[in-house]
Amino acid sequence: MGFALGKTVKRLAVAVAAVTLAGLLAACSQVEIPPYLRPLSKETIMLLGKKGMTTSTASFIRVFKEESELELWKQREDGRYYHFKTYPICNWSGGLGPKVKQGDMQAPEGFYRVPQHMMNPNSQFHLAFNLGYPNTYDKANNRTGDFLMIHGKCKSAGCYAMTDALIEEIYALARESFIGGQEAIHVHAFPFRMTAANLERHKTSPHHKFWTTLKDGYDFFETAKQPSSVVVCERRYVVNVTHNGKQTVRPDGACPALEKVAPEAFTPLPTKTAETVVEPGPKTRAAGGAGDANVRLGLTGGGVDGLAGFPR
Repeated sequence: MGFALGKTVKRLAVAVAAVTLAGLLAACSQVEIPPYLRPLSKETIMLLGKKGMTTSTASFIRVFKEESELELWKQREDGRYYHFKTYPICNWSGGLGPKVKQGDMQAPEGFYRVPQHMMNPNSQFHLAFNLGYPNTYDKANNRTGDFLMIHGKCKSAGCYAMTDALIEEIYALARESFIGGQEAIHVHAFPFRMTAANLERHKTSPHHKFWTTLKDGYDFFETAKQPSSVVVCERRYVVNVTHNGKQTVRPDGACPALEKVAPEAFTPLPTKTAETVVEPGPKTRAAGGAGDANVRLGLTGGGVDGLAGFPR
């Protein structure tokens, strides 16, 4: 009888433990995880695996205004970046061309660098990260404006606005790259895909010379699948160069002796899927930059988060 009683007690203990665990899980499931801590979806994790990527490796972002698209690339074991996803940009403000001054409604164009402290988990536009405008080049050219972001809510006044669901995934991928040790995420913001045909189409633009320099960086990445080096001197970007480090590079000073770096071609690593993944979603801007959805929304001023509580 003692043995039977012992088995009964054990069964009761297991049953009680199961009920307790179920209760704890139910309680946990009712706790809302804040957006900046939400894990990547199972589908996203699986896609990373199929593409030979991990969550912790470095990320790289390219933005294209005219196409209203944001590309996210992930580094693999050969040090090169491979396309992960293309996301629709829900909204961006102004027209084609760089941001020049506070309040001009322009979204920035150029080569930007986003360290971890520029991630904003408390944005009033769901989630955000600061592009770092004005960067060294912008400051050398006396350009003004603050807190130009990539964020959620699909509203923009100088920023690139995504839907909340898409900025959550982009933010989480960036977060995991920082956890993996990446010091800063490079973001290259372009007016359009920098093909020779597109540049020719815009040859009468006052920004054509500036865009030609951006194309140098675009072309380097297209070949090497690594972000190009960027130096600022004589108040201009000098792309794909290196210098001996013996001379100080001043953004407003003469360029020192610089050596051109040629992109190194490579053989891509194999992958379980060659699929180019393009996320569905709204694009409120007309192709070619025609119209300004933000005027219809009644937004004014520079970067939205700069007006709406980005931690200073």
